[in-house]
Amino acid sequence: MILITGASSGLGAAVAKQYAEQGHALLLTGRSQERLQKTLASCRLAAPEFADNNTCIQSLSCELSQDESVEQLIEKIHEMEADGQMLAKVIHCAGSGYFGELEKQQPQAIRELIDNNVTSSIMLLQQLVMHFKHKPIKLVVVMSTAALSGKAGETTYCAAKWAVRGFVESLRLELKGLPMKLIAVYPGGMDTGFWPTSGKHVDTSSFMSADEAATMLIQALPATEHGYVADLTIQRG
Repeated sequence: MILITGASSGLGAAVAKQYAEQGHALLLTGRSQERLQKTLASCRLAAPEFADNNTCIQSLSCELSQDESVEQLIEKIHEMEADGQMLAKVIHCAGSGYFGELEKQQPQAIRELIDNNVTSSIMLLQQLVMHFKHKPIKLVVVMSTAALSGKAGETTYCAAKWAVRGFVESLRLELKGLPMKLIAVYPGGMDTGFWPTSGKHVDTSSFMSADEAATMLIQALPATEHGYVADLTIQRG
């Protein structure tokens, strides 16, 4: 079973559909129940082998920055494992953007940005490590190329993504020698619904589609007996 966060739209939804087409059992999460249900329906249509068994592709609306919500998600994972769908991979795509000159940004919007990107990543991975660190599970954390270099007009967004990157790199050291593996993904600009809600007006005509980025991400994840991809940058161009 593959857990995909941020599955209600963008890259998360694209990854979910492609994995469904490959016949994988899925647990999808997102903040928007309405949009999450659309992704769920799309995935079930893409996986005809599961037509008579909807328990193989399920969803749960979650606010990952909240303790109780993350605990409910862990309970859901255990329920699916009890039905034989063992957790093998986590694709953590959940996040949000907020841009503009620092002096013009609103305090509440900054707090939401930190919750949606930093706090949610810490709370989710903390619980996953607590429950599954002795299992050969891949934790894939999708960030942004904004975690690799500073950008004018993206001060708080870069700060949030750099924080997640520092968290991921430090946690990877804590997991050294354990079967659980942590993979960092840094995608460049994608033409998704991310931009209209971010406060930044950009021409996305030359950006990757979510499907393109999902294909590259999924193709990079298979491991060999003695190696795996630890860091992946997906550049547009």
